[in-house]
Amino acid sequence: MAAEVTQGREKLPMSNINVTPFVDVMLVLLVIFMVTAPIIQQGVEVNLPQAKAVPVDGPEDPLIVTISGDGRVYLNDNEVTATELRTKLEAIRRLDAEKAVYLRADRDVRYGLVIAAIGEIKDAGIERLGMMALPLDGQ
Repeated sequence: MAAEVTQGREKLPMSNINVTPFVDVMLVLLVIFMVTAPIIQQGVEVNLPQAKAVPVDGPEDPLIVTISGDGRVYLNDNEVTATELRTKLEAIRRLDAEKAVYLRADRDVRYGLVIAAIGEIKDAGIERLGMMALPLDGQ
């Protein structure tokens, strides 16, 4: 808002910037981001088994199929059914034939679910499949 200042008989405009609304908006945005950031970072909780293995350098943006302890299947933290998994992986393979998929399954999940997921991945045409595990405590 502009105000007028009198200097002698002449009125001169005085320009001031009111930053209070700007600060209010910034504080509201800060609070919104602080509340939503932990929600966005949530993933699928999986209790990985331990194995005697050496860590492998993977691609920048890995494609991860997860089987949680209750038997749900996720593709990069998005829950999918078996047919959706195959359909999405087929579409991804058409875009990138050399795409690698990493399978991580809870250590308490039934072996049949893991084999079924591997079958869906292979039926989609993915040839590069890796299994994820935690290193042994002694390593």
